[in-house]
Amino acid sequence: MPHTKVIEQLKENLQLAYRQALDADARLDELKKAGHAKFSAIFTREQGFKAQGNRFLVYVQELAEELDTLQQADSLSATAIAHFVHKLGTLLQTLQAFKQNAR
Repeated sequence: MPHTKVIEQLKENLQLAYRQALDADARLDELKKAGHAKFSAIFTREQGFKAQGNRFLVYVQELAEELDTLQQADSLSATAIAHFVHKLGTLLQTLQAFKQNAR
């Protein structure tokens, strides 16, 4: 299948996001205990996410489910891939910014 390499690359990046989300969520837990992190959602619906949560793992879970759907498709839609890549990029950029600012 020609889209196997695309799926594998998306999986690798999603695994990276998962590991970073674990660290970020642990830091958010610390901030919450200190009386900070008083927000209800990290991303808005306008950013493409259906999930709403104050931790990163809910967004990683949404992307994992979308990737599973992409894998099961007979052919990959360029639009579906672009939408997934945009959301994954948004997540990774936000995780990186959080890591830099949460020091």
